[in-house]
Amino acid sequence: MTTTVTQPTTGADLLSAGARPRPTSDVHAELSFAGVVRGEWIKLLSLRSTWWTLAITVALMALIALAASASLADMVGDGPVDAPLPHGAEFVTTGSQLGIVTVAVLGALLMTGEYSTGMVRSTLAAVPTRLPVLAAKAIVLTVVTVAVTIVSIAASYLLARPFLDDHGLVPALDDAQTWQVFGGTVYFFVVTALVALGIATAVRHTAGSITAVLGLLLLLPGVLQFISIDWVQDVTSMLPLPASFAFLGVSGAMGGNELLTPWEGVGVVAAYAVVTLAAGAVLLRRRDA
Repeated sequence: MTTTVTQPTTGADLLSAGARPRPTSDVHAELSFAGVVRGEWIKLLSLRSTWWTLAITVALMALIALAASASLADMVGDGPVDAPLPHGAEFVTTGSQLGIVTVAVLGALLMTGEYSTGMVRSTLAAVPTRLPVLAAKAIVLTVVTVAVTIVSIAASYLLARPFLDDHGLVPALDDAQTWQVFGGTVYFFVVTALVALGIATAVRHTAGSITAVLGLLLLLPGVLQFISIDWVQDVTSMLPLPASFAFLGVSGAMGGNELLTPWEGVGVVAAYAVVTLAAGAVLLRRRDA
């Protein structure tokens, strides 16, 4: 009688038979702020509406500068003899009041577009603290706004230069006032975009956000300027667009601000961006997506 003894299976036997244990993985993925910025950059530039908005900004500013400089001869001939001539840089940036409209629309759509599509839920689920999302949007929006404003000013300069040259008004690139106007225009465009982003974060509705931004920038100053009461005019001077004239109106021929100095105008304009972004940040943290 033969007795068969079965040996216990060992780990070595399993390995020799090809039954290898499955490796375990324990991966901890952390989303960095740089990753959030990269994601917002991709979202912004992947939208066709972004490129249309940027192209319209450049076209509007360039064409308005061309029209204004082309009509310079009529403006000089019809004006008083002792009237001050505008600085050449003011002619180059004369289309900025329409340019800020498109920039404001871009700033508003950057936030409200996510709410309209429902993508904001995925965004806030990936970044539960929420505030990095708003900060990343502000950074990306600032970079894009600076770039499009510089391109717009360059295109406007090239188109307006032949007409300005006939009157000796070509803005010199070594003139401090030239760079005050050009740099101030870039600064005001960035603030406008950030104000729109802050209001859009608070309102979360595209039409309402754009209406509120344009009302603050254009409608309110236009209405209040007709009320000839001293304190009302002082309030009007503190609104974003009139405050920007404190550093953009270097000649006084195309607008100015008698209440604010240039640096005070810079501070007042910046305050609007700080307040609106702070309000948007608080509401972003407190409300559901």
